[in-house]
Amino acid sequence: MICIIMLTGALIGPVFAPDQGETPMLRLIWLPVYAIILGLIAARFQRVMRAWPAWLALLGLVGLAYASKYWSIDPAVTGRRVIAMAMTGSFALYLGTAYDGQRLPRLLMQTALVMALGSLVMVFAFPTIGVHQADNAGLWRGLWYEKNQMGIVMVAGATAAAACLAAGDGRWKAPALTLVLTSVLVLATQSKTSLLCLLIGLGLVSAFWTMRRGGPVFTIVCVWLGIVVAGIGIYVFLTEPESILAALGKDPSLTGRTHIWDSLMRRVGERPWTGYGYSAFWGRESIPAAFVRQETGWLVPSAHNGWIDLLVQLGWPGAVAVGGLFITSVTVTLIRLGSAGVREGYWAIAYLGVFLLLSLSESVLLSHASLPWALFLAILARALSPRTAAISTSLAPNPHAAYQTRSRIAAQYAHGPARRPLLRL
Repeated sequence: MICIIMLTGALIGPVFAPDQGETPMLRLIWLPVYAIILGLIAARFQRVMRAWPAWLALLGLVGLAYASKYWSIDPAVTGRRVIAMAMTGSFALYLGTAYDGQRLPRLLMQTALVMALGSLVMVFAFPTIGVHQADNAGLWRGLWYEKNQMGIVMVAGATAAAACLAAGDGRWKAPALTLVLTSVLVLATQSKTSLLCLLIGLGLVSAFWTMRRGGPVFTIVCVWLGIVVAGIGIYVFLTEPESILAALGKDPSLTGRTHIWDSLMRRVGERPWTGYGYSAFWGRESIPAAFVRQETGWLVPSAHNGWIDLLVQLGWPGAVAVGGLFITSVTVTLIRLGSAGVREGYWAIAYLGVFLLLSLSESVLLSHASLPWALFLAILARALSPRTAAISTSLAPNPHAAYQTRSRIAAQYAHGPARRPLLRL
């Protein structure tokens, strides 16, 4: 739970780095966390290594990011953050393999409940920290720098809580409380992106749960209706984007995001195959970032789009690699949606939908310290782990079930076609 909270940036960032910059104190705080991560992996090494395809994928991403150090515009930052990305990625793969079935969404739900309660304390007891004071004045931000950060974390918690309820194991009180609190905090941010992600996460969990209970005919009808509605929605958005954005309370430039993207794509055109180095583009002394800020007229902190941010860091090879992993994760998760989906309350496929939408609005891809990216890697690890690991866990919930006594063995063969004498021990 501590490592997950650290990945969200809750409280520690606003206290030790109020200007949102990287400080020596923050680096020191992460060192014991890295030690904990290594200890957890060592304790369950054989289990964690079952997801060896996911480890190879992470190794490839780390290798590409490290190689960018040689053409990075800020090699020192690239070198440090590659290490951080490797460590947090390793922790994500540990989560995906060590916490199978419903255990991972339940852990996320419990962690989100703690952070939701902490955010309420900050909002009402320490409003100078928990509530925006200048820009976005009056909107809640809880334990984080900005309202969007709280919205992202609360959406993850709400989706996990809904999955725990859908799993139907009888433990509903904590998930129900978490779902209510996290949903209220998402609404308090007034973040349209977070609200859409919340609707997608809860909607997918509810849809798959309903289809499972409705039978095969009902499932086919729901899938057909879903495809039709999605097709109509995409057509309307492509033909009348201004109307859709106006209905959502957004201006056609998406609060200036389109201007940022246009400027960034011109920078991508200058280095399409290499990028400017992993996590190096947005430095304070970055000349390419200075051009973007000059063209847009404000101090742009990020691309506000994960895929474009990935392009300026690692070029098209990085974007294609991450896109391939996402497609793989979705495909394998859908293939295993039967028994595995029921056990976890359809959390993985629901969060993948949330993550896709989030990546189009926020810079969450291949992050060196980000909960959304860590959860994506955890889902990838679950998808690429041998199915026998999950099956063996689900078939033997009782640790004494596998123990065969003399009487149990005799009962098994009492009505068999041939009675053989039991071996005398």
